[in-house]
Amino acid sequence: MALELKVPEVGESITEVLIGDWLKKVGDAVKRDEPVVMIETDKVTVELPAPADGVITQILITAGSSAQVGDVVGMMEAGAVAAAAPAAAAAPAAPAPAAAPAAPAPAPSGETRVMPAAARELATRGLSAQDVTPTGPGGRLLKEDVQRAQPAAAPTAPAAKAPAPALGGSRQTEAVPMTPMRRRIAERLVQSQQTAALLTTFNEVDMSAAMAARKEWQPLFTERYGIKLGFMSFFVKAVCDAVRLVPQVNAEIQGTDIVYHNYADIGVAVGGGKGLVVPIIRNAERLSFAEVEQTIADFGARAKANTLKLEELQGGTFTVSNGGVYGSLLSTPIINPPQSGILGLHGIQDRPVARNGQVVIRPMMYIALTYDHRIVDGREAVTFLKRIKECVEEPTRMLLEV
Repeated sequence: MALELKVPEVGESITEVLIGDWLKKVGDAVKRDEPVVMIETDKVTVELPAPADGVITQILITAGSSAQVGDVVGMMEAGAVAAAAPAAAAAPAAPAPAAAPAAPAPAPSGETRVMPAAARELATRGLSAQDVTPTGPGGRLLKEDVQRAQPAAAPTAPAAKAPAPALGGSRQTEAVPMTPMRRRIAERLVQSQQTAALLTTFNEVDMSAAMAARKEWQPLFTERYGIKLGFMSFFVKAVCDAVRLVPQVNAEIQGTDIVYHNYADIGVAVGGGKGLVVPIIRNAERLSFAEVEQTIADFGARAKANTLKLEELQGGTFTVSNGGVYGSLLSTPIINPPQSGILGLHGIQDRPVARNGQVVIRPMMYIALTYDHRIVDGREAVTFLKRIKECVEEPTRMLLEV
């Protein structure tokens, strides 16, 4: 019996996906629930399992192509696995390698289609698409093609930077399709700018007390909990304290209503294998410093492996973004709709400040709160940010809740 392999429902509001690597080829036998193809969304990568035992008979949408939820990406024949051998023989697997040598022909004319992962790999290695032979379906250039490229190709990149060849060389451009994640990020950023009345207010935090506490308790903390004490837990717990004082920052607009949340689901921006993602720390107000650090570390590891679950990326009430890890000194972060606020953290720098009539050097960090002015007034925003400052500069206040 012929069975369709369809793009499944992968999350609320997600209608388009990117077809990732096919784990099986035409003619391969599969078991029920065995992964057949990777499906990439703007947030996570999921596996499409086989609905029954059988054999893959057709691949209708190749890796690197877009598809809609419900689209048929392939076909399989359920039942006797004996059909696997003939299917493999009848499949165009043998002619495929023969077609690969023809792929270099389009390269000089600039017609090679470069997959997004391959484009990133080219940029990392300092190569151009013309330096690599594509082996993907339809002459597509895959990430693996770039990784297999000879090391000797790398020195050609510095040569292109020399002034003389640059002036006399060819002028090339390359169009790389936006991935679903990049398109979704673009849509949400535009949505945030167009639907919310965004405003940013700033303050600065003296990190001396937090740094001293971390230095003093780091050995015992690491020994007891198996993880290092970072600064994100200080700020996440400070946010939980501040939203009790200013609940508007933890609210959202739904139609003509303002919906207040009596819990703090804090999104933390982490770098992943597919870019920046924002997993949610559920009920952060109930967690200890150690539990916050363990959750963030777990998110970071699974983000790099693209194994975060979709539900872990949805439904936050507030976001904390730490641009300081990338060297940012100051920024105006954009809120993640429908949230009403985002706290931006930045790099710590030793700066001269006045203390008791004396100029002293202190480790200072700029912090920024971008908020939706439709819900949050300026006074409330300043009060919120001031409370963050107080909590981090005097961490014991968070423990005593004063």
